Amino acid sequence: MVAYSGFMRKSPSERLRAFFSHRGIHAEEGFDWKSEGRGTVLVAAINDLIKTLPPLDQDAVKAELDLLATLSSETGIVAAQQICAAAGIELEPNEGTQDILLRLAIEYPTIIDRVAAQASLMKRTGGKSWSAFQIDGNGADWDFASPELRNAFLKDSVSILNVPEHRKREADWYRSIRTHPVTGEETEIIHATIYVEDNAECELGFSTNETLERQVVQRVLEVGVAFDPRQRILEVCAKGGKGARDKYAAAFAKQFLPGSDQPVEAPRREVCLDSLYEKPRFRTEPSDGIESVRVVGCDFFAHGGGFMKFEKFGPDQDIYEFLRKRFAERSPLVAPGWTMVSATIRIGLVGRQGRRPKSLIVTVRTPNTTTLPNKTEEDRQFVFRLLERWGIILPLESTSGCEGD
Repeated sequence: MVAYSGFMRKSPSERLRAFFSHRGIHAEEGFDWKSEGRGTVLVAAINDLIKTLPPLDQDAVKAELDLLATLSSETGIVAAQQICAAAGIELEPNEGTQDILLRLAIEYPTIIDRVAAQASLMKRTGGKSWSAFQIDGNGADWDFASPELRNAFLKDSVSILNVPEHRKREADWYRSIRTHPVTGEETEIIHATIYVEDNAECELGFSTNETLERQVVQRVLEVGVAFDPRQRILEVCAKGGKGARDKYAAAFAKQFLPGSDQPVEAPRREVCLDSLYEKPRFRTEPSDGIESVRVVGCDFFAHGGGFMKFEKFGPDQDIYEFLRKRFAERSPLVAPGWTMVSATIRIGLVGRQGRRPKSLIVTVRTPNTTTLPNKTEEDRQFVFRLLERWGIILPLESTSGCEGD
């Protein structure tokens, strides 16, 4: 738990006053809400105001302040920006972190819960309770707003959680906007947070007559999903292990993505394209069974705005020779002001054990998207190992550094 005293000291005085007034805490005339040079004095004075409330109301206000203080981090404010962008809530550029969170708590209380859920998903991305899945298929028939499909997915989720049917349950559906860190491109993400009543637990606590007694506390299970329709990547954040997350992904695809292929887990990995500005020497080994490796496509972003996409699948020349002959020193590979944001690589495999030769085509996109249309588990793991060897994706344990072979 984060101490909320620091949060209050950094909060704008008028917004802080409005927050407490909205919670039914009204200070006497002349109360000094400013913390300039006397932050600890202000916190003590506000705590005295909170003590005028009934005990349960005191706990509620303190719990809310703790939540806001927890969200006043870089992750929290990014989550707030993503949620507000999709909800059409404009955040003034000069609003500080504390000012933004207090405003949302006053004017959009349900948004705060979504910001908390989004921040939790961002923190758990790549962790033990998180999985990402690639789903391919025709998006023409996808309907994420259907109440019937949403209810069916909620029912499936409750079944996966394996709790009794009488347990209360609720699903909160909303959208967020993610912004690409290089291009500024915005992508709308569809979210659902499933809340299901869990087994009750007993804890010791003081009763209203101030005697110690056992109290029943009702817990809540949470399952979070986030779907990127453009990249067709589904993220699932839930306890229960990989098997459970596989079931949530399959249930999501069954209800919302009819006709799609079976979801395949595709962990998000940090993508590094620095080694692809020059024709790379892809290191292979005889045991790989690789006949050829070629970069057949590149996407570039201009720093002033705009995109360029190049593809070269013909056998006569590769993408590097094509760009050199066509653009010379103006090629986005060498000209200033261009950044490579994605690359498509074709890996040609020799035939084995009577099988015909085949190709594996993978597109990698910064900062962390990797798509594999050829999606057998064996193919995916094989290509991931190659991309790691070539320095195009970083190992799971790496958080920085970008170097190719």
